[in-house]
Amino acid sequence: MCGIVGYIGNKDAYPILIKGLHRLEYRGYDSAGIALLDNNAELHVYKTRGKVINLEQFCKDKNINGTIGIAHTRWATHGEPSDINAHPHYSQSENLALIHNGIIENYLALKQMLELKGFKFISQTDTEVLVQFIEYIMNEEQCSLYEAVHQALSQVVGAYAIGVLEKGNPNTLVAARKGSPLIIGVGKDEYFLGSDASPIVEYTKDVIYLNDEEIVEIKRGAKEIVVKNLANIELKPKIQKIQMDLSEIEKGGFPHFMLKEIFEQPKSLIMCMNGRVQTELQDIMLSGIRENIEKFRKARRILITACGTSWHAALIGKYLIEYYCKLPVEVEVASEFRYRNPVIFEDDVMIAISQSGETADTLAAIELAKGKGAFIYGICNVVGSSLARVTHSGTYTHAGPEIGVASTKAFTTQVAVLTMITLLLGKELGTIEISLYKQLVKALFEITNKIEKIILKADEIKNMSKIFTYAHNFMYLGRGYNYPVALEGALKLKEISYIHAEGYPAAEMKHGPIALIDEEMPIVVIAPKFKMYDKIVSNIEELKARKGRIIAIVSEGDTTISNIADYVIEIPNTEECLTPLLTVIPLQLLSYYIATAKGRNVDQPRNLAKSVTVE
Repeated sequence: MCGIVGYIGNKDAYPILIKGLHRLEYRGYDSAGIALLDNNAELHVYKTRGKVINLEQFCKDKNINGTIGIAHTRWATHGEPSDINAHPHYSQSENLALIHNGIIENYLALKQMLELKGFKFISQTDTEVLVQFIEYIMNEEQCSLYEAVHQALSQVVGAYAIGVLEKGNPNTLVAARKGSPLIIGVGKDEYFLGSDASPIVEYTKDVIYLNDEEIVEIKRGAKEIVVKNLANIELKPKIQKIQMDLSEIEKGGFPHFMLKEIFEQPKSLIMCMNGRVQTELQDIMLSGIRENIEKFRKARRILITACGTSWHAALIGKYLIEYYCKLPVEVEVASEFRYRNPVIFEDDVMIAISQSGETADTLAAIELAKGKGAFIYGICNVVGSSLARVTHSGTYTHAGPEIGVASTKAFTTQVAVLTMITLLLGKELGTIEISLYKQLVKALFEITNKIEKIILKADEIKNMSKIFTYAHNFMYLGRGYNYPVALEGALKLKEISYIHAEGYPAAEMKHGPIALIDEEMPIVVIAPKFKMYDKIVSNIEELKARKGRIIAIVSEGDTTISNIADYVIEIPNTEECLTPLLTVIPLQLLSYYIATAKGRNVDQPRNLAKSVTVE
């Protein structure tokens, strides 16, 4: 869960690397560092605890010359955040420097072996063990850097994306990946490394997505790079085009990426539905579903696996698919699924959801189900991601880059894709009447305009949010499709404001949580006017009787709850199954404005990183 950037070419490397680190800082921001080979091929490593701006200050009086370098922004796994544990890590002789994203699981055995050989360690990290191991092999085998990296990775257990430099060798950069993302940007007489496309897109749109267990040796000025796998077979890398614009990874005048991404949701949903929701025909076109319809038709059940916000979207998918497609659905937290020896049948269909497509637990769950013969359908945002490569088929959300750590547009586009899958499956399986199908397709297409109306209430929500900065606890309640939205609203508040919050089904409130209610407890109740409306009204009355402070999300024109609740946010009317796409928007804005009123860094909340690429 770290950010990697590298450069080799004819330009000064330092400005490119620093700018790349700023763009990757959403992946980790507890320390940062840079390694450069200067014009005399001397190797310099500079690193410091804190954010990239701290590294820039540290480097002001340092030698930052050179046209080759690697850099890293860290989210700590092995070893607390500190100057010593920051990357890059030197080898003992300081002839090698290495950056690493991932976890080396057998680092302790390797470390003990190296200590017996006389190696000393100064950090608490598994990464230092890897760079020492590579140096040990170079010395023992008298081999090149590339050969030593190949041999070392053949003996390593775990996940990695690495970049390595060697003192005295200013024309070579070695990189490799397994289980952690790494891409190569191909420019004119220059190459770039990146954990994703954000540090590369400014310079080139041509990239190579490295696959697992691939090692690349990049030579200065080379027309082609050499890519081999751990079996030492040379591969022909495929150059692809980045589908990203520079403006998408800049704030565009917004104070935070999170607010920008909340406001971008109408556009993101238009891109998500473009060519898929066909309004003239009132039809859905998803080639991944149409081409594999027999897999779904014959499915014993559907498993949906995900983590975090994507898991909340998956819960909504369960409600949708079971109601409209009459297929049994189980939703699994990926980190639990992979370890509980689950029963998986060959006629199961697994839908795996991940914004980045690199979530380690989700990828492991996929491999487990795939190994048992299940058909795997992926939903992700990042083209060329690991999830896109290991699934049998799938659908991209096309949300555009999401830089804010707290997911917003990723959630709504995932829910939109699950809705499209549901409607098309229901039509193909004959479980939904055509008239209702067309009605829902039309309503889905119209949802973006309704989100825009809610976004116009941002100032109203901002003013309301100032009232709740005092709160130490929040409760979120919802029913049916909006129970997962309650979970998502609570997660957003926890992530960025550090206020404890819990989401519950509204009917479960009486089975314990009501004990928490007093005049200090804000309770968000999601209550659009549908079949369980009267029951939610009763729940609100019970809360008010105990002096709870109610923030209600209600349908436009509501009069009943509006007269009971302390604060009310109206949403436009739509079909019940589509309400999560609307009700989540005020919850995102509420959490954002509470967090900013408390002075929190909403784009980089403490202890969190965007893509959880390690266990």
